[in-house]
Amino acid sequence: MTLARPSAGNRVDARMLRDLASACEAISGADGAALVVLTADGADFCAGWDEATREGIVKDPPMSPDLFGCLASLPMPVLVATQGSVTSAGLELALACDIRIAAEDARFSIPDVASGSLPLAGGTQRLPRVVGRSVATSMLLLGDELDAQAAYTAGLVSRVFPAKSLSTETDALAERIVANGPLALRYAKELVHNGLEAPLDQGLRYELDLSVILQTTRDRAEGLRAFFEKRERRFDGR
Repeated sequence: MTLARPSAGNRVDARMLRDLASACEAISGADGAALVVLTADGADFCAGWDEATREGIVKDPPMSPDLFGCLASLPMPVLVATQGSVTSAGLELALACDIRIAAEDARFSIPDVASGSLPLAGGTQRLPRVVGRSVATSMLLLGDELDAQAAYTAGLVSRVFPAKSLSTETDALAERIVANGPLALRYAKELVHNGLEAPLDQGLRYELDLSVILQTTRDRAEGLRAFFEKRERRFDGR
């Protein structure tokens, strides 16, 4: 998926929200989809909200309070590549993804409080879960901006690349991910997401249960055969 409003800094407007929801619905039910890659055209990943859209959300709140929940709840992993401004809604969009990478020119901020408002799409909830309370509070209350290296140090992104090679590196990373078993990828994502909200003993039980289920799949058998036959794995997601 690609954010394609570069002339507007890829700011999130009503149409983008609708298109995102429709795309996620289609991808969720797509056979053989192992990974979603989210990128953006132009110099900025996403410079925030379209102001009219933001005002409309506040005046007439949607049924679901999680505006980017369709992305976060996809069963397969979501890799996002960011560059330039990753601000407000842009940061919240990135936080709804599983793996975040950045170009060296990326700048991350969530300055909503400075304008007398609050984040609308998970900034106060997902950000501290990713970077911890201290960094999240500084970003939210002080408006601190993180450059790409600081975002890497804080754990907000897992890799930083030169801007000119971001697309190539994104493709290479995607290839590494999809070389793994698609069922194992989905189960691993499910365990991380649900396990964080559960007591440790329940999370461990959940992990064991899914491991047992995975043992009965063709992908698991293929992985073992490929290992012993010293050949490339050929998973089919079953």
